[in-house]
Amino acid sequence: MTSKTISNGILRALAIVFGICLLFYFLWKIQSVIAYLTIAAVVALIGSPIVYFLRTTLKFPNLLAVIFTILLLLGLFAGIFVLFVPLLTEQGKNLSLLDIDALQQNIDSLYSEIIQYFGASPQSFNQLLQETDIEKNFLARLDVGFIPNFLNLFLETLSTASVGLFSVLFISFFFLKDRLLLEKGILAFVPKTNETKTKNSITKINGLLSRYFVGLLLQIFVLFVIYSITLLIVGIENAIVIAFLCALFNVIPYVGPIIGGLIMIVLTMTSNLGSDFSTVILPKAGYVFIGLAVGQVVDNFFSQPLIFSNSVKSHPLEIFLIIIIAGLLFGIVGMIVAIPGYTALKVILKEFLADNKLVKSLTRSL
Repeated sequence: MTSKTISNGILRALAIVFGICLLFYFLWKIQSVIAYLTIAAVVALIGSPIVYFLRTTLKFPNLLAVIFTILLLLGLFAGIFVLFVPLLTEQGKNLSLLDIDALQQNIDSLYSEIIQYFGASPQSFNQLLQETDIEKNFLARLDVGFIPNFLNLFLETLSTASVGLFSVLFISFFFLKDRLLLEKGILAFVPKTNETKTKNSITKINGLLSRYFVGLLLQIFVLFVIYSITLLIVGIENAIVIAFLCALFNVIPYVGPIIGGLIMIVLTMTSNLGSDFSTVILPKAGYVFIGLAVGQVVDNFFSQPLIFSNSVKSHPLEIFLIIIIAGLLFGIVGMIVAIPGYTALKVILKEFLADNKLVKSLTRSL
């Protein structure tokens, strides 16, 4: 091997590394566009059954079916938007006029009542606080003055999302109108020898993920109904909005239900600030906890098995391990996309590596 060959190899390796770095940099710069394309693909998967129903059952022309589906999804989003924005605006006005010191005193009082209720006498509790400075450290850091600023920032972010919404709807329209558009884009990067297998993979993935996302919407709806009934019975203000928000957190596997449950319980307790802890706050929080437990039982034993068996077709233990691994590697986003990503990967492996023993065992149910 000559020095010229070695130098050419080194230069080629450096060029490849530089090209890969340049590609990742380019992808990072257009991450918003990639996000729009991904969300639009999900919207298209959700809307595909509606378009199919309109075209086959109601005999709608393809263009009219797509327009009706987009308007339906846009109306659903607008309904959610109308549900939240007036509430946030009203709360923002209230918080701008709020006596922060009075709110701080109410939270301090609730904190003291909780500690004393669970077994600490006032004398021993105060002595413990004086010795460890727990109250000083905890309550000094608990500054509720950030609430108005945070709400204003949230509303500003919400207003700038209109550009993203338009982009997603525009791309989704063409994905639904030309069902082969995404497929053609993928096939442009695939060798001709693998086009047939790629088409089969795309067809199977579309079918599985469409059922998965529709099932996910049904899962959220069931939890929303259970949570709404619970909060309305307890008498919590804005029960519908809180129930929808907490049901939406269920999209995040395993962690989401915990976050949603904590939000419901905390909002239940803070909405009754100033009331007696043992006779009002604690019983209402207990009823909400029971409603959460009922919702999770229904979700874990009925909704999720139905979704996984009819869509992703994977064993619960297999799903659990994939979600945990994705969460460790990519955080919350990884947990959300773990199931659809793993489903797509299984379909591709089965199509291209059908003779592999490991692939056969993993894709036996597909």
